Amino acid sequence: MKFGKKEKETQEEEVVRGEIQRVVPDYRVGLNPEQIRIREENGWTNDEVAPPGLTTKEIVHNNIFTYFNLIFLILAILLCLVGSFRNLTFLPVIICNTLIGIIQEIRSKKVLDRLTMLNAPHAEVIRGGVSLNLEADQLVVDDIVVFRAGNQICADAVVEAGEVQVNESLLTGESDEITKKRGDRLMSGSFVVSGSCHARLDKVGADSYISQLTLEAKAMQQGEQSEMIRSLDKLVKMVGIALIPIGIILFVQSYFYNHDSFRQSIISMVAAVIGMIPEGLYLLASVALAVSAMRLASKKVLLHDMKSIETLARVNVLCVDKTGTITEDSMCVSEVVKAKAYDEEKMQDLNRMIGDFVKGMDADNSTMHAMQEHFTEHSDKVPEKVIPFSSTVKYSGVIFKDQAYVLGAPEFVLREDYTKYQGRIEQYTSRGFRVLVFGSYDGEPDGKPLTGTVTPLGYVLLLNKVREEAPATFKYFADQGVAIKVISGDNPITVSETAKQAGIEGAENYVDAGTLKTEEDIALAVSKYTVFGRVIPEQKRQFVQALKKQGMTVAMTGDGVNDVLALKDADCSVAMASGSDAAVQASQVVLLESDFSRMPEVVLEGRRVVNNIQRSASLFLVKNIFSFLLAIFSAVFMITYPLEPSQVSLISMYTIGIPAFFLALQPNRDIIKGHFLTNVFLKALPAGLTDVLAVGALVVFGQTFGVASKDISTAATMLLAIVGFMILYRICQPMNALRMIVWIGCVIGLLGCSIFLPQLFAITGMSRKCIMLFVVFSIATEPVLRYLTKLIEWLRKQYIKFIKNPIKEFKGKAAD
Repeated sequence: MKFGKKEKETQEEEVVRGEIQRVVPDYRVGLNPEQIRIREENGWTNDEVAPPGLTTKEIVHNNIFTYFNLIFLILAILLCLVGSFRNLTFLPVIICNTLIGIIQEIRSKKVLDRLTMLNAPHAEVIRGGVSLNLEADQLVVDDIVVFRAGNQICADAVVEAGEVQVNESLLTGESDEITKKRGDRLMSGSFVVSGSCHARLDKVGADSYISQLTLEAKAMQQGEQSEMIRSLDKLVKMVGIALIPIGIILFVQSYFYNHDSFRQSIISMVAAVIGMIPEGLYLLASVALAVSAMRLASKKVLLHDMKSIETLARVNVLCVDKTGTITEDSMCVSEVVKAKAYDEEKMQDLNRMIGDFVKGMDADNSTMHAMQEHFTEHSDKVPEKVIPFSSTVKYSGVIFKDQAYVLGAPEFVLREDYTKYQGRIEQYTSRGFRVLVFGSYDGEPDGKPLTGTVTPLGYVLLLNKVREEAPATFKYFADQGVAIKVISGDNPITVSETAKQAGIEGAENYVDAGTLKTEEDIALAVSKYTVFGRVIPEQKRQFVQALKKQGMTVAMTGDGVNDVLALKDADCSVAMASGSDAAVQASQVVLLESDFSRMPEVVLEGRRVVNNIQRSASLFLVKNIFSFLLAIFSAVFMITYPLEPSQVSLISMYTIGIPAFFLALQPNRDIIKGHFLTNVFLKALPAGLTDVLAVGALVVFGQTFGVASKDISTAATMLLAIVGFMILYRICQPMNALRMIVWIGCVIGLLGCSIFLPQLFAITGMSRKCIMLFVVFSIATEPVLRYLTKLIEWLRKQYIKFIKNPIKEFKGKAAD
């Protein structure tokens, strides 16, 4: 049978595939080198349709061809047309900003690509009778791939040998586990829950669903932004819309009504427009996030999306699993306790019986691995059928010729008989042991919920050690006001005891998730309890959704396939690299060393970048508020805009640009409070209003007393510098050595440029009248700024007290 086709366009390229001879190789041998070569040459590889990130070309394009760069280009052309080359001083800043953005993003891309490559999905493939471990995109059609529990199916395949249970929830939305035997199809994007099989890849690359599914599995969808980026986008959009009509109005008013020269009208209009553009703000945020991503990469933390660092910094509920997070990954059998029904005289040795049971199982999870390490003795009995462990029914089974046995969670295995044995079982769970019941079954287990009677023969006591660093990690989160929710499939008493040992606050408040039947039960439980035991996969997702409905920002950590649904729905998802491929692909943050103690560092890095960008953004917004209001003031009162572009560039450089980048990289551990744009606007508003009042009054009085426009322009520049350094001093609090150096350095830099490069920045000498006005308004700026700050803070409190809180209270009553 021959195949050949031209693939549909993906991204900007078309994938062309040649004709090949399809084969069904022996699953123990796989493809030979010649068959592999033909498939690779003809394009039948498992390449992803969508690349994981931007290419270098796209980074350069996105940084150069922006809306504001187009505006700057038009303004530069206009200044060149009127011969005002001095006022092109903003261009070096714009060029530097663009270059910094490109270089920083490319550096970040290289670091993250290298880490992503190390952490890329791999697959075990059989070629020429040899087992190889290859990256998923190196596979070809008709390859024989071995899939085990925890693996994500990397391409559409057909089972050739073995048996697995798969979860196709990422495809269908249904979380039921489906058994796949020889001849059954495996869909890419689903993941193996238990068992193992050899499967032949039937559809690869663009033919399969993997690219779309991998993107679907990520909680942070393309286009979905964090609050900070959303706020910046909103600000930039508003400014972008407003500046064109304002620029046209100012030019028309200056040229046609004030009868200024064409050259002067262009210069004043350009100065106003440049002042309104937050040219460095978005760059600052991008660079700060990129630097944070690189810092975390050096600490072995991979961010699938840089913006997830902000989300994690805002989290107030953290959902964690017991195994691998609170405790170490490895599990060991501590003891085997005989049950009353076990008869030593009539039955073979209990350890040997359990050894026969586990001998036929795949060690595809930590529990079975620990069991096989401990129970090494066994007889020659051969099982007729093996039922792998399922996280839904929570048992595994083996059918021998004379008897069927099951091993699993007491509540699921014993069911209605559990109360008979509950007292004894809880003796062990209260000491932190995980208890499994081993017993004979009077039916034939089939991977579905048991219906017959199980007679317990023994209790297997398993133990996970609490991680040494766990108590300190959870104490940090408690100190930061982050609530911990422990969500586990184990016995709630066991999980509670383990959580107590880890120092988790409220660990004594536990509940059996099996008793939570309705959405109302779950909503009440997540607000009341800390520990949840006997949780099934779909419940984890329901817990996350219930917490989000209650207004919480939820982070979810996980490493298993049963965590994927919850990871997908959480505000921020964190996976352990040692966990399943499915969990790693579904998460925004991956702990490459599977070390949960790195979490505080990630949160601190998020707080540092968000708080510092918030601090620095207010500097940019001062200039934008001032320029916008002064432009309106000039248009209403028929006054020519008093500043030149070079003067705006001088002020921007030393009171905004340089200090903002230093401040953005400073340590900051403060808890993030409030909304980004509101916080930034309220910090910037007093200084912006002070600038407008001071410069507006200076222009009016200057014209009244007949002061020359050049003198007013220089005096206005110095006034803006004074207010700028006053607000910069406030933002630098608490002052440290570096901040003081930056502040003093910027003051010296501005004075140096004014003294030694006066012509470049249009700084001229001032007349006596102008100096007197300048001194008066300079003295007035401090009290005006101080009282405006107090007024705005008072208005904010009144708004919260009389408007915001009553509305929130009304909504809460309406919801009840």
